Amino acid sequence: MDKSAIRDASTIILLRNRETEPAVLMGQRGAKAAFMPGKFVFPGGATDRNDEGLPASPLDPADLARLAEESTVAPDTLAAAAIRELWEETGQILGTRGDWPDPPRGWRGFAATGHVPHAAALTFFFRAVTPVGRPRRFDARFFLADAAALAGDADDFSRAEDELAHLQWVPLAEARRFDLPFITQVVLAELMAHISGGGPVSAVPFFRNDDESHLVSRLGGRPLL
Repeated sequence: MDKSAIRDASTIILLRNRETEPAVLMGQRGAKAAFMPGKFVFPGGATDRNDEGLPASPLDPADLARLAEESTVAPDTLAAAAIRELWEETGQILGTRGDWPDPPRGWRGFAATGHVPHAAALTFFFRAVTPVGRPRRFDARFFLADAAALAGDADDFSRAEDELAHLQWVPLAEARRFDLPFITQVVLAELMAHISGGGPVSAVPFFRNDDESHLVSRLGGRPLL
């Protein structure tokens, strides 16, 4: 695998207590990780072939259109990857009750809980490409979901794999005291503005990191200068 190639990826921002004391689910990457070592991040990772064509509730049409902009990967695949990464890294289930008799590899544990992916709970919120020069580069789509859509105890991380340590709900008011990647700080600022505004997501910021004269644009909205 060419490690310098840009890989499609999905990240999920789980938001809890939106109206009172908003908090997001985060964990810490290992100190020896090749990508963002030691940083507190949202659950996420690269898409997989086994994320294609899964039984799932549908994404919103507006999100389907935005995800399709300047992309060669199917929107449903990106949404599925976000749900799978959440399951693998936190043990949390974003799913609805349903039989799934023959799930692909990577999804068998999820299916064994008696759920199918609940993509309708996701809102496409942010997109960013890792800057040039990093040991790994990803074209990451960030999805926002409310913790109320989880199918179990939001504080139970007992089924999580060991990729993220110190899994916790981080209050937005305290997030800056954590060791965060720059792009995560940007996403959190965007999230706080979104919560304050109270309305739906009208356009999705896209940090391209490939052309300094057009570093940021908005998918499904006007360009940013």
